[in-house]
This record gives sequence, structure tokens and C-alpha cells, in this order.
Amino acid sequence: MPNRSTDQLFQLIKSLDKGEKRSFKLYMKRSGGEDLKIIQLFDALDKMEDYDEKLLLSRNKSIMKQQLSNMKASLYKQLLASLRQVRDEHNIDIQLNEQMGYARILYNKGLYHQALKLLDKIKLTAKANNQVTFQLQVLFFEKKIEALHITRSIENRAEQLSHEVDEVNAHLSLMSRLSNLSLQLYSWYIKLGHARDEKDVAAVKMFFEANLPPCNVKGMQFYEKMYLYQSYCWYGFILQDLLMYYRYAQKWVDIFEQEPFMKKVEAVQYIKAIHNLLSAHFDTNNYTKFNEALNLFENFSHSEDANLNANVQIQTFVYLNIARINKHFLEGTFSKGLELVPEIEEKLKEYHLQLDRHRILVFYYKIACLYFGSGDNEKAIDYLNRIINWKVDLRTDLQCYARLLHLIAHYELGNYQLLEYLIKSVYRFMANMKNLSVVEEEIFRFLRKSFSLAPNKMIPAFKSLKEKLQRYEGNPLETRSFMYLDIIAWLESKIKNVPVQQVRRERYKVGRKAKALSA
Repeated sequence: MPNRSTDQLFQLIKSLDKGEKRSFKLYMKRSGGEDLKIIQLFDALDKMEDYDEKLLLSRNKSIMKQQLSNMKASLYKQLLASLRQVRDEHNIDIQLNEQMGYARILYNKGLYHQALKLLDKIKLTAKANNQVTFQLQVLFFEKKIEALHITRSIENRAEQLSHEVDEVNAHLSLMSRLSNLSLQLYSWYIKLGHARDEKDVAAVKMFFEANLPPCNVKGMQFYEKMYLYQSYCWYGFILQDLLMYYRYAQKWVDIFEQEPFMKKVEAVQYIKAIHNLLSAHFDTNNYTKFNEALNLFENFSHSEDANLNANVQIQTFVYLNIARINKHFLEGTFSKGLELVPEIEEKLKEYHLQLDRHRILVFYYKIACLYFGSGDNEKAIDYLNRIINWKVDLRTDLQCYARLLHLIAHYELGNYQLLEYLIKSVYRFMANMKNLSVVEEEIFRFLRKSFSLAPNKMIPAFKSLKEKLQRYEGNPLETRSFMYLDIIAWLESKIKNVPVQQVRRERYKVGRKAKALSA
């Protein structure tokens, strides 16, 4: 597993690029704060691969253990101050905060009219960039000035400010309720995955309907629409209503196309929107639309907006490479998809302090599927073991299907002595996680019986299982079984005695031919 150091100072130093490190040294010189021990501590931490306090102290005898905590706090503060000096022209939050600071300075100087004039400009900028919270900050500051000082800045000022505050508060209240709903639904998915049974479906529906505020899209601003569409996206995805999921993922992308400047303001949200649109097309096997969305994403990845800062670059790496892998799944080119693995592994190592465990789990599972589909079951097992042995309390669905694929990979390798134990273990795990659907029950039933089948009975048994499972492909509560593991393709590969990727490739070609004929 990646070494996920929890030392905040170490993480901050490791996130710096060469220019930022150089700027820090210059900042320390300019500010007269060139404390040799602070610089020494910075250099020592910068050279370390992983944070190790004992090693740090043994290599730097001039730093005493009792001093270390205060020195680290001081260095952390100085680093943030130096980074603050690096002006970020692209970050609207930083710009508005800076301007608010200037307005406060003017006010403290008693220059009320100048402060009000600047606040008016800030308010216009905030409104133009959909920054509702800044609008409210400005309005409260304006009210304070008008209440404490006779400025005679404009007639009916009190009424106008009161009306503006009420209007902004209404938008902010709706935005807060919708963002809460979106976050809570997303949290459900991260923890549990898709709805597992009718009880889950009823619970999610009840929660969604109880917390969705009345709203009229026509009167909504950007963020209200964004959180509304996100909420419906997560809702549809959890319920495996793929049409709803696609529809609202498309709306989520569309609001950025309607206000293109927001791609810079909310680059990560835009990336997440495209990711969900790609996922919707992938889940519905809409290859043409998937390719269009992927081209859109690839073009964005080369734009200035996609390279604003490390956070945007990391998110672009994550979601673009997930889409690239999914493209190989759709096309049945698993072996070619493995060419992506070295670069992905390199980036996972480079970004290991910033990446959340959920994303790493997803990459491990998708890479395992690439190896499994290309016929390299041993490498698939290696990646699946990374998931199984990493004790994390999230994505129980992914952990379940990792174990099921792990079981099937051992079945492929003929590790029959291990299989009896694995079948019991995986079945028990999936049952405890409430992740056993009819499809999984049938798979386990088949695997248990397969040990006693004569060789000439195996192909008919595979055919029989395939026929049974195909009956459930249209059932919403069984959809996730086919989304996480293409069990039908595996069964076809056993029946035809060909690799899984060949089955997927033939399926892709037939689909493309049918599409061309219908056009």
C-alpha cells in the first residue's frame, strides 16, 4: 500500500514544485527571517522519501527533539506565507479575498467612500463569477458602513441593500440545501455503492424526496443548478437508473458550456461533470457518445484551465485515465490497455500524498480487470490482493467484486485446493456486506458444483449459467453485478475457449456494424 504520511508539514513540502521551493528561500531572505535551523529543517524534510521523525533527528543533531514541534509549526506558517505571495491570477477566491482586504484597509483609514466604491466593484466581480458567498460578505460590509457612518452614497440605500441581501440569501439558502443533498448522496455511494435491495431503494428514495427543496430551474443561478444536477446524478446512479444518470450528467456538463468562464473558476467540478457523463455512456455502452465526451476531455486536458494548479492536474490525471481504461473495456482491447499501466503506476506514486484511497482502489480494480481480460490471471490477482489486503471502510461493493473476481481468477488458474476455502470466505464476506444478489448466488452455486462435473459436462454447465444470468440483465437491482464484472463475457469465453477480450472485441464490432447499418 502507498505510504500515506499524516504529517501535514511533510505533505506540504512534498507538494511544492521547484519554483515554489525557490520562492520560499527568497521569501525567508527578504523577510529577514532566515533562521538557519528553519531552513535546515526544510531541506532535511525535502530530502526525505517518507516522514520518519527518528531518522530526521538522528541526521540533524542541531535540531533538538523538544524544539521540533515549535520549529515545524513555524516552518509551516512561513511556507503558507511564502505561497500566499505567489499571486494566483486564475483563482477568483484569492482575488476577491485580496480585494476585501484592501476594502478593510480603506475603511480602517476612515476612507468610507473609497471603501464603498471598491466594495461595489468586488460585488460586481463576485456576481459575474457566481460567487454568492462573497456577494453576501460585501453586502454585510456595506450595511455596516451605512449603519455606522453618514455617507449619503446613494438615495434609498437602506432599502436597496435590504433587498439585495434578501435576494442573495434566498439563492444561498437554496444552494446550501442542494449542496447538502448532493454531498449526502455522494457519501452514501462512496460508503455502500449502488442500492443493493428494495430496502436500500426505498431508503434512498425517501431521503431524496424529503430533502429535495422546491425549485424552479429558470430562476436558478449556476451553483444551484450544478448541485441540483449533481443530486439527480448520484440519485440515478445509486438506483442504477442509467437514463436518469446520463440525462443529469449531460445537464451538469451543459451548464459549463453555457458559462464557459466557469471552467476556470470550477475546473475540478467541470472535470467531475465530464467524468460522470463518460461513465453514463460507458454504462449504457454508447460508444459513439463516449468517444465524443472523451475527445472533449482530452482537449480540455491540454488547455490552460486543466493546468491551473496541482489539484486540477491530479484530478485530470485520475478521471482521464479512468476514461481511457474504460475505452479499452468497450473496445475489447485489454492487452493494449495495459500499456497505460506503467504511467498510471508512476503517477500514483508521485501523487500518493494527495490521492484519496477511493480513487486508488478504483485504479487497482480497473487494472486488475485489464489483466484478467487479457488472460494474465496472476497479475490480476496481484492487483486484487492490494484491494483485499487494504483495510478501508469504503466502497464495500468494490471490495466485494474484487473478491469475486479474485475467486474467478484462481478458478481460471486451476487452484482448486484454494478454491473451496475462497468460495466460503468470499460468500461469507459478500453476505455480511449485504451484497449478495441473485446473480452472485447463481455464480457461487455453479462454482461449488463445478468441482464434481466431468470435463464433457463443463460446456453445457457454462451455457446453462449464462442463460440463467441473462434473464437478470434488465433487472435494475441486478445491474451492478454486470457493471462491475462482465460475467457474461467470461462465460462466453469459457464456452468458446477464447480470451475474455476476444469476446468483448467481437461484441464491440457487432455493435459498431449494427450502428452503421441503422445510420
